[in-house]
Amino acid sequence: MPLETSSRIVMELTERGFNADREAITLIAGTDDPRATIEAVTERADDDALRITSDQVRSTIESDPSISTGSNRSTNTSTERTSPPETMGSTGSDRSPVSDASSDASSDVSTEVSTDASPGVSTDASTDEGNVAVDDTTESDPSTSDSRSDTNSTGSTATASDTATSTTTASNTAASTTASNASRSETATSDADRSDTAHLRDLEIANDMTGHSTGTGEYADFVRTFRDRYERLSKILRGRVNHRPASAIAEMPGGSDAAMIGLVNDVRSTRSGHWLVELEDTTGTFPALIMKDKGIADVVDEILLDECIAVDGTLADDAGILFADAVHFPDVPRTFQPSYADRHVQAALISDVHVGSQEFMRDAWESFAGWLHTEEAEPVEYLLLAGDMVEGVGVYPDQDEELDIVDIYEQYERFSEHLKDVPDDLEIVMIPGNHDAVRLAEPQPAFDEDLRELMSAHDSRIVSNPAAVTIEGVSVLMYHGVSLDEVIAELPAEKASYDDPHKAMYHLLKKRHVAPQFGGHTRVAPEERDHLVIEDVPEVFHTGHVHKLGWGKYHNVLAVNSGCWQEQTDFQKSVNIDPDCGFAPILDLDTLDMTVRKFA
Repeated sequence: MPLETSSRIVMELTERGFNADREAITLIAGTDDPRATIEAVTERADDDALRITSDQVRSTIESDPSISTGSNRSTNTSTERTSPPETMGSTGSDRSPVSDASSDASSDVSTEVSTDASPGVSTDASTDEGNVAVDDTTESDPSTSDSRSDTNSTGSTATASDTATSTTTASNTAASTTASNASRSETATSDADRSDTAHLRDLEIANDMTGHSTGTGEYADFVRTFRDRYERLSKILRGRVNHRPASAIAEMPGGSDAAMIGLVNDVRSTRSGHWLVELEDTTGTFPALIMKDKGIADVVDEILLDECIAVDGTLADDAGILFADAVHFPDVPRTFQPSYADRHVQAALISDVHVGSQEFMRDAWESFAGWLHTEEAEPVEYLLLAGDMVEGVGVYPDQDEELDIVDIYEQYERFSEHLKDVPDDLEIVMIPGNHDAVRLAEPQPAFDEDLRELMSAHDSRIVSNPAAVTIEGVSVLMYHGVSLDEVIAELPAEKASYDDPHKAMYHLLKKRHVAPQFGGHTRVAPEERDHLVIEDVPEVFHTGHVHKLGWGKYHNVLAVNSGCWQEQTDFQKSVNIDPDCGFAPILDLDTLDMTVRKFA
């Protein structure tokens, strides 16, 4: 059998007791008869040699006239990759359905977007911040940029850099999935060799509260949590307003200019259609009135209970109420500039694997894992998994009817087996989600020792939800995303929806808190410190939970919701959830550009 792929060349060398560097393999593959070249190179190798170098191959080719390099032979090994062929997606305000992969598995073509968009493909970047509609029959480059105005400190307009990241989708056919699974054993030892860069890796975890939970559920614990929230978020706002505590404002004469920072205690409309917002700080409460005819009235529907905001304006003549002129959110500074890695290295961002469900997409997962073993995926050195590793038990009504594995420990055992499919030289970080076997209240500590032992494959780092992960200078805030349900339910559809999950994430960044509203859908555990505050601005905000794919940039922060690996369940059908399945966003840490690959 001819040695048509680099993986077969590696296997041939391995059978003879040799490893080889990548350039050596490429040189061998470029000769007319790679098998003869291998024979000649290995015969010339020293008896104690274990590795074939490119210099040895060149020397052999130059000195042996029987070896020649054919001019018609391509040395590009990318066509042998186990990933599906790539086709370019499109961006648009209306999500097109994800189509089936093209039947032509041999095509690997990408073309740039022309000014004349293909039928059915929107190239208007101003309508969306990065939510991708994949049409595998359309080849276009969806890389777009968009400058949108977003209210930062209402009363003034801030520009949100909603730049859509570059996207590539790899359409996976049944044939390519089979090829991926069949060839993984070959590529595992050959194409992806990350050992040369292991010493350059740098990964730090912050805000991991596992083993440090202090709450007992007493009233005093909740007071400490909210006091900590107020103190830390008010520090961000103090530079924008001349804050006075509620007790001091109550003593000021009518007509005075005043500003207050507080947690939102109540929001209600008046009989006249104005809005009354009651703020609370450590000294008391004070009401602010937002007039319906003022421009800032547009942000009232964004305000959530218990979040921290600042209001400035003028006191009424009787000093009993503050007429608001501006509302300020903690927000990400418009001047924020992200940091980048010093070398070309990538991270795969995924979530919601849901092993144990009858709808777990095993073939897609194996295709993804197989691709990670290829040369094309060699820059991917980090895998970040944002919760819901397993389907869990008793999470929603009649869930047992949709389970493939009914025992929670067996679910994690099976997940661990699937995790072993990915390369063992990846750095893996995982946080829990609401389907995982941890407490539902946030912050969620990482798994107990029994489950950690079950998921010990590849020495994965398992930390709490949320967690701040710094990878080679790039800060990634990982949060599973349960509070997105609440944001989407509370805000108008044009500001937050399941179809555009990244827009809901923008509001969490704006509020500098991943779960600002207490007492609703999101359960919050009282701790001495509010671990849900976004104190330091991340370069990347990564969530899951809603099973939808979407991303965009908000004030230079890349917000990514990474979809899922579970096809639509009966329960999801009943609540109109149409999941985006089998996607893997691949982030370039040196540029913060992103490619989305599709494996289903």
